[in-house]
Amino acid sequence: MTQDKAAPAATNEPPSRNLLMRVIAALVLAPVAIAIAYAGGFLWILLVTLAAIGLYVEWLAVIGAGHRLRVIVAGVLALAAAGLCLGAGRLDASLLVLAIGLIAIAVISPEQRQWTIAGFCYAAVAEIASVLLRQDSEGFVALMFVLLVVWATDSSGYFAGRGIGGPKLWPRVSPKKTWAGAVGSLVGSLIIAAGFAVFGLGPVAPLLVLGAALSVVSQFGDLFESAVKRRFGVKDSSHLIPGHGGLMDRLDGFVAAVAVAAIFGFLRGGADGVGRGLMVW
Repeated sequence: MTQDKAAPAATNEPPSRNLLMRVIAALVLAPVAIAIAYAGGFLWILLVTLAAIGLYVEWLAVIGAGHRLRVIVAGVLALAAAGLCLGAGRLDASLLVLAIGLIAIAVISPEQRQWTIAGFCYAAVAEIASVLLRQDSEGFVALMFVLLVVWATDSSGYFAGRGIGGPKLWPRVSPKKTWAGAVGSLVGSLIIAAGFAVFGLGPVAPLLVLGAALSVVSQFGDLFESAVKRRFGVKDSSHLIPGHGGLMDRLDGFVAAVAVAAIFGFLRGGADGVGRGLMVW
């Protein structure tokens, strides 16, 4: 359901060239992300923290606040400090640091305060959820499940939407997304969930339900990011990733899915067993 991400850039770039760049970028970045996720520990926390900082900075750029140095510095320092606390195993300290950062941002934001706060919360949730999901014995499997469901949702939605077309899903927010793409996204997520069941990583029915739920959440995350960009008249959050745009464009579905996955895992496994709570039934 991510035709919006794959749409040709405003520079009249041919769709085939854009798709090629998209595929090459994915082939380079995906193995790196998987390797770091497998390594876990400091490397994963570092990657997640850098990604959260990038999300925050891009959000500010999208809403037209990218020139406000004090707001940028306050958020970046808070996210970086939270990452250090998470690396030390102190979730409580990381939440405290983020709360202080949130208050500071609210105080020093001269305008668009609500949008600035929303951007910081968006980045902070991505940081905390991604680290919590990875940290226990089932963390890598849980994280791979979320990642693969999001990637399958993205890719199958794109090809189903482009190949089938048909009625638009929500033209006011994302005019290129179709109901066919949404259904294709769901089918792709179910295939991933079934694959995990085949390899003995969980029972079929719960994995299918979980995969479908995370796919829907991922699609809503995609639509949410599209709505924010449309609100401020922005096509791409940045041009950091060839064929994909910026971190917000690439991670929108993942942020939503990993947040919901972490909440579900936390409710079942507690703060020290989020990944286990998500995957062990």
